Amino acid sequence: MARARDLKPLPVIVQGKHMDVTPALRSYAETKVGRIARYFDQVQDAQVVLSVERRGEMGKAQVVEITVRGDGVVLRGEDASPDMYASIDLVVAKLKKQIEKYRSKMILKRRIEESRRKARLITSAEAALRASPREARIVRTKRFAMKPMTPEDAVLQMDLLGHDFFVFRNAGTMEVNVVYRRNDGEYGVIEPEP
Repeated sequence: MARARDLKPLPVIVQGKHMDVTPALRSYAETKVGRIARYFDQVQDAQVVLSVERRGEMGKAQVVEITVRGDGVVLRGEDASPDMYASIDLVVAKLKKQIEKYRSKMILKRRIEESRRKARLITSAEAALRASPREARIVRTKRFAMKPMTPEDAVLQMDLLGHDFFVFRNAGTMEVNVVYRRNDGEYGVIEPEP
């Protein structure tokens, strides 16, 4: 939406169809329709056609047709009432509703496009990870003496070190075992098969 200081006056062409347009009526139409420029970033022009027509029960109706071009869209509204000024107000109100509906659709469209763009980015990142799996690199080697201990002592040692697993020599079997912290918060032991 254009900011107030960036607004350029909206070129409004006011025409009478089989009638003369008074300066007061022209000024009123230009002012009311000119305010529509607030709702568009790029408004090209607006055309107002005023006419008097016979319309059924209304008799002589004061008819106003307004066409506004802006933001790559053309909006058109028409209304009639016994008073030309009221007809202008009615059509401008209709156009404002059309603009709000159009802008809501554009906002929704942008949100959907942004969601799709993000989904494509995630999908392409996942595909890139699958296509070129990281090469496993060993960056450090540790050596330590394995003193025989019970699995319970190994858990205590693991907690003291703040690790998620601990390699130890099982005092009961003298085999190398691993204790580890499970996702449920409990502990597990990995033993070699005999």
